Amino acid sequence: MEILAILETLEDVVEKSMSVPFSGKCMVDKEEILEIIKEIRLKLPDDMKQAKWVKEERQRILLEAQKEANNIIKDAEGKIASLVDEHEITKKAYEQANEIVANAQKNAREIRLGTREYADSILNKVEEILKETLNVIEVNRDELK
Repeated sequence: MEILAILETLEDVVEKSMSVPFSGKCMVDKEEILEIIKEIRLKLPDDMKQAKWVKEERQRILLEAQKEANNIIKDAEGKIASLVDEHEITKKAYEQANEIVANAQKNAREIRLGTREYADSILNKVEEILKETLNVIEVNRDELK
């Protein structure tokens, strides 16, 4: 993410700035800091769009997984209905149908969990970035006051 690079630049500027003796504070170039903050503001909408896309993609994947699971279940039910007439074939059909349904449910569950974890991970990263950015901005504003 580009915002991380900008934050690293901001951090470098603060770290390389001249310190004020006996205060734990430093002097920074106001224009340089304001320019970096401006860049952050410009890049944040891109990160927000990416988070929205991740959320929508997660929802789409979940819907596809559910449709696939439903189709597999319908296929299994169709196979069971067509094999009911013969005892031995019926027995095998029930076994296969149960296995197909179990596999479909397992696959759907895995896809759903993986998608949720991925989306949560991305949203968590975006949240951390936004919190860090806000903290840096608050610290800088406090120091500028």
